[in-house]
Amino acid sequence: PSFGFLFDIDGVLVRGKTPIPAAKTAFQKLVNSQGQFLVPVVFVTNAGNCLPQKKADQLSHLLGVPISQDQVMMSHSPLRMFKRYHEKCVLVSGQGPLLDIAQDLGFCQPITIETLREKHPLLDVVDHERRPNDLVTVVLFGEPVRWETNLQLIIDVLLTSGYPGNPYQHENYPHIPVLACNMDLMWVAEAQSPRFGHGTFMVCLENIYKKITGKDLKYEALMGKPSKLTYQYAEYLIRAQAAERQWKQPIQTLYAVGGSATLSQDDETGSSWENELASAAAAHCRSVLVCTGVYNPHTDVPSDTRESITETVFHGHRDFRFDPGLVEPDHIVPDVDAAVDLVFQLENFAP
Repeated sequence: PSFGFLFDIDGVLVRGKTPIPAAKTAFQKLVNSQGQFLVPVVFVTNAGNCLPQKKADQLSHLLGVPISQDQVMMSHSPLRMFKRYHEKCVLVSGQGPLLDIAQDLGFCQPITIETLREKHPLLDVVDHERRPNDLVTVVLFGEPVRWETNLQLIIDVLLTSGYPGNPYQHENYPHIPVLACNMDLMWVAEAQSPRFGHGTFMVCLENIYKKITGKDLKYEALMGKPSKLTYQYAEYLIRAQAAERQWKQPIQTLYAVGGSATLSQDDETGSSWENELASAAAAHCRSVLVCTGVYNPHTDVPSDTRESITETVFHGHRDFRFDPGLVEPDHIVPDVDAAVDLVFQLENFAP
C-alpha cells in the first residue's frame, strides 16, 4: 500500500463506549484472515486520560480486531519528543492516571494538582540557584474534574514562576512554559448534544489569565487534532508500521477519516518540534468527514468567505488561523465503512 489511514475515534468509531455499527464492518475489510492490517492504520484521538495500551485494548474489544499500542496516538503522544522538559519538574493537569501517563511519556518529575493542593510545596523539589522559568513546566493533558481548583492553582503557578506559595508577580512575563494537549471545544458522547471539551477549559484559563494580567497566555506548543505537529507525529507512526511490515512502497497519501485537515498556528510556537518530523512529510493528507460525529453537513458556510469571515463561528483554538479553504473537506461520506470503501476505490486497492 502507498497510503495509510488516520482514524478519529469519538463520533467515527464509537459514541462514548458504544461502537458505531459501521465500524466493525469497516475493520473486517482492513485486516487479513490472521488479523494483520492490510494497510498502515493509526487511531488519532484527542483523549488524554489513559495510557495508549488501555485505549488499544478498548479498541480491540470494540472493533473485534487486534490493535497494538503503537497504532494509538493520544493527544499527548507527541510529548515523547519534548525531551528538553523530561528532566524538569512539571505540573500536570487532567484526569486519569496522570503520573503514569507523564512517566510513560518520559517525564521524570511530574507533580499533580492534587499534590499541590495537599500543600507539598514545589520549593522542595527544585533547584533555587537556577532561573525560575527553568524550574517548572505546566502540561495540560485534558479537562480536569474540579475546574475551579485546577484553574486557581495553574494561575498561582504561572503568576509566581513556579513558586505558588509566593505573592503574584505580574512582571514575570512571559510565564513558565505551558504545553497543551487536545484543543477540542466540544466532543460527542452518548448525549444528543456535544459536551464541553478541554478546549473549553483552555478558553477559561486563557481569559482568567488575561483578565488578571492584561497579557495573553502563551503556549510553548499545542498538540492534538488539528495541529500540524499531531499529524506529522501520526505520519511518523504510519511509516514505522510500514517499515516493520517491510512494505517497500513509500507512503504517498494519508486519509484522515473523521478529522479535518491540519490548521496552522498564528506564530512559530512549536515549530522546532515540527521540524524534527517535517522531513518525512507525505505528499498529501486528505480529510474524509463522516456524518456520525460532531460534523454537520447542513451547517451553513458563508457564500463569500472573504466578505463574511467575521460572521463565521470558528470553534478552533485561539492560536490557530481560520482558513476558509479548510471548511470544505476533501470527501464527505455517511460513515466509516463508506470511508474505507471510498479510499480503496480511490487508490485502486483490492485486498
